[in-house]
Amino acid sequence: MSDLIQQLKALQNKLNNLELLLSLPAKKQKILELEDQMQQPNFWSDRVQATKISQELSGLQNEIDNFNKIKNALEDLLILNVNEEDEKVKKELFVRFGQLEKDFVALEFKTLFTGRYDQQDAIFAIHAGTGGTDAQDWARMLERMYLRYAEKRGFQTKTMDRQAGNEAGIKSVIFEINGSYAYGYTKSEAGVHRLVRISPFDAEKMRHTSFALVEVLPVIDEEIDLNLKDEDLEIDVFRSSGHGGQSVNTTDSAVRIRHLPTGIVVSCQNERSQMQNKQSALRVLAARVRQYYETEQEEERKKLRGEFTEAVWGNQARSYVLQPYQLVKDHRTDFETADTEAILNGELDDFVAAYLKSLV
Repeated sequence: MSDLIQQLKALQNKLNNLELLLSLPAKKQKILELEDQMQQPNFWSDRVQATKISQELSGLQNEIDNFNKIKNALEDLLILNVNEEDEKVKKELFVRFGQLEKDFVALEFKTLFTGRYDQQDAIFAIHAGTGGTDAQDWARMLERMYLRYAEKRGFQTKTMDRQAGNEAGIKSVIFEINGSYAYGYTKSEAGVHRLVRISPFDAEKMRHTSFALVEVLPVIDEEIDLNLKDEDLEIDVFRSSGHGGQSVNTTDSAVRIRHLPTGIVVSCQNERSQMQNKQSALRVLAARVRQYYETEQEEERKKLRGEFTEAVWGNQARSYVLQPYQLVKDHRTDFETADTEAILNGELDDFVAAYLKSLV
């Protein structure tokens, strides 16, 4: 049992260090400030802002609660009679310690979120690329994978725009993921995703390679006014081509917005009203415009350093091979797994962790 005592004390030291790394004292102060805001009489007058504050408070409180849960469970184990010789009791102690280690690793994961926008919600855009019907089906598979991942993480999702494929799958989809650190958990997925499989659409059962582009953007509401001026926007309305529902296909509720300085175009048609679609489109457009200018600045810096390389469609971030063997490999981190079924069902944490660790 002496080994268990040493492991418990080592975990306790790690937990003490983690409290500082996670800036928990500052987060506790932030919780008090948010609770004070929620006590104000007019708090719910701005429902959008109120919801955002409530979600932020919930995320911070969950982080504090998880830390306290591990701390209390660890203290309980330390005060137990660890010299107990009963084999059943010893087995139970080791099982409880194993669970504590898993909980600690999950909490420690938060220390990898060092990006400026990691705490924000995320906007996903998936576009079918080279590969025809197979590529459109591949885009649909990616959509399912990310929605499953969001569900496993306890995130909420909301589809903004979805264009069905000609025969199968989708041409493109835009959806928002809402939850604490949603962008931090999903930013690793941005890039070109390549699929190799025997095509279900080929009568000769030949192996096909398909591509899809995934964009992941942080939701920065306050940047709408900073980046988007009325004179820079060209706004068109049209009739939605969605699945129907009250007022969806019967009025010109869909909105398409072009940002004239950059040429970026965003459309949204899944909401019932034109105003809701416009607001959603502006959220996506603001994120894309911000990314456009940040990318432009970064590429200029790379040119000055002599590091610039052209970004071409074939520079895939991750490959998914289903035939003749099974393998998913991230080309940025070299992390790989043969469990393709689990990955396509949204088990992405190992890829996310490898990517975040590569940024540290």
